[in-house]
This record gives sequence, structure tokens and C-alpha cells, in this order.
Amino acid sequence: MFPFDNEATKEHVPRLPWHGWAGLLLVALFWYLNWGLTCLRTHWGFFPLWLGYILTVDALVYYRKGSSWFTQNPKRFAGLFLLSAPLWWIFEALNVRARYWIYTPIDSFSDVEYFLYCTLNFSVVLPAILITTQLFWTFSWLRNLKPGWKVGRKPSTAWLFFLLGWAMLAVTIIWPQYGFAFLWMSLFFIMDPVNLWLGRPSLLRRTADGDWRLVLALWMGGLICGFFWELWNFYSSPKWLYQVPYVDFWHVFEMPLLGYLGYLPFALELYAMYAFLGQWLGELEVLG
Repeated sequence: MFPFDNEATKEHVPRLPWHGWAGLLLVALFWYLNWGLTCLRTHWGFFPLWLGYILTVDALVYYRKGSSWFTQNPKRFAGLFLLSAPLWWIFEALNVRARYWIYTPIDSFSDVEYFLYCTLNFSVVLPAILITTQLFWTFSWLRNLKPGWKVGRKPSTAWLFFLLGWAMLAVTIIWPQYGFAFLWMSLFFIMDPVNLWLGRPSLLRRTADGDWRLVLALWMGGLICGFFWELWNFYSSPKWLYQVPYVDFWHVFEMPLLGYLGYLPFALELYAMYAFLGQWLGELEVLG
């Protein structure tokens, strides 16, 4: 059972569970510390700040549905963090060639410290987007959307996606000056057809029937997380800066305005990679 396939629990009395209050406390405390201690390095504040966000959003899911990842399966919830870091390191590896973003200042960190802090902070990426997506899935206006454009009904569509994905990845590696958008698309176009062929959850399988609801929920989850990533990064130290060819203008925080569009396919990429790798976390039955 996949985490976005069930409706809200019936006859649920809305209440915010304890981990929601704990999450709000973490956000308030570490947002203040992360921005207020400008004279210090605040790399230690990124993880608890985002842990607070994740716990708060998960609690809101519980408030609306009566169940959530954290309350239903805490081990599986923790597994999202373990899976997240290696997934994001894939993008860091691609960025070694592309150099679309840099972290500064990092000169005071040893290689081991840099790796450990980065791995810890990268562990929040997957749970943040998937749990925010799950929050949007609790709204009936989204779940009740009527079917739309059918994409993926022909087997050739999956092969077209797969080949386009490898082509976009090649452009990113060979001609990085043209590949910024492709970095956030290529892995989805590669992985989603693989999931379809292997019988795992696939967005192509949904859109083949005209069901775009999960795609929209993921897009909104990606944009909300993207906004907070860029917001909380702005006064942080260290922070990331962008070097985006051709679109490096109209900045909202450090991100060029057009760069926010990258969070749309990025959320789909994370879903596709999670659908492929999530089986190693055990069977998922989040909502009963």
C-alpha cells in the first residue's frame, strides 16, 4: 500500500498530536538560532530546523486524517531519512561536473566533517517533500479532481520517457551550460518507466488513466519545500549560492525566480526514486 492511496480516516476527531507541538518548538527555536547567530557557523541548526518542519507537517496530516507516517509506522518514518541522504548525494555528484550551486563558507571544515554534516542535512530532503505532498493529499478538492489528459497509455510512451531521460542526463554532463533544467528532470524520466515495467508505483501508470492528482500534490509539495529551503538558507552560514547559466536574474532569496520551476520535476524525481528503492524499507501501510 502506498502512502497517497487512502482517504481520510472516518469519524476522526481533529487534534494536533504531541510531535506536532515538538515540531513547532524546533522550528521556532532553530529558525531564531539559524538567523540570529550571524557571527557563528549555524550548520548544526539546519537538521533540527527541518526535523521540526517535518514533524509539524506530519502532525497536520494526522490532524486532518487521524493517521500519518510518524504515528502509524515510526520505523518507516525514520527510514525516509536514511534513504534521503544517498539520493541527494546523487545530485551532488552530478553537480561536481555542472557546478550549478556552491556552498560557502566551508573552508573551516575538514573533508570528514563536511561529509558528515552534509549527509545529516541531506537526510531531510525526501521526508520533507513526501510528507508535504501527503498533506496536500488530505484535501478533498485535490482527491476529487476529475481525470484529465491521458499520458502513458501506449507502451512507446514509457520508452520515449526512458530515452529522453538518458539524453537529458547526457546533456547535463557533457554540456552543463545547457542542462540546469535537465538535471531536475532526467532521473524522473529514467526511473518512472523502470518502475512501470517492474510493477512498482509509477506516475505514468496514473496519468495513463488521466489521473494527475498525485502529480499535482507532488508539485505543490516541492514548491512549498523549495520556498522554505530558500527562505531559511538566505541568512544561514554556511549557505548555498547558485550559478545558473542564462536565468541568473530576479532572485527570490538566493534562487533565481525561474529556478523555482525546478522544484516541480524534482519532487517527481524523488517520488520515482523512492518508489524504486522504498521496498527495502519494508512494506508500507501508513494509513491502515
